[in-house]
Amino acid sequence: MFIQTPGQHVPQLLQALDNPDTWLIACYCAAWCDTCGDYHAAFQAMSERYPQHLFLWIDVEDNPELLDDLDVENFPTLLIQTGGQTRFFGTMLPYISHLERMLQAVGDEPDTRADGPADLRTLLTASA
Repeated sequence: MFIQTPGQHVPQLLQALDNPDTWLIACYCAAWCDTCGDYHAAFQAMSERYPQHLFLWIDVEDNPELLDDLDVENFPTLLIQTGGQTRFFGTMLPYISHLERMLQAVGDEPDTRADGPADLRTLLTASA
């Protein structure tokens, strides 16, 4: 599932995230960023290859509350959460193959945790 306007889909997002098998893959970008514009189509296409997961496009200027108290220094910045736990949060080169390899690595190492924003369910509930 791919969602580009999280504020308009909070109930749908919360329902998807309540499923422990759903991974959240969020891309933090900005409308003015050319790199993000180029990455958008590949990110959306990847969501079609992984329909069991939630792919969320978050414009940092439209939804800064979904970053928690963190800052994004470069684009694209990606977040992967499973079961409400952050597994990856950071800048990634804008090649979709890098994200695909990261998803495989997360699946291979189920106990890894990383620093990043709070559980997105908490951030969505607080902003609604």
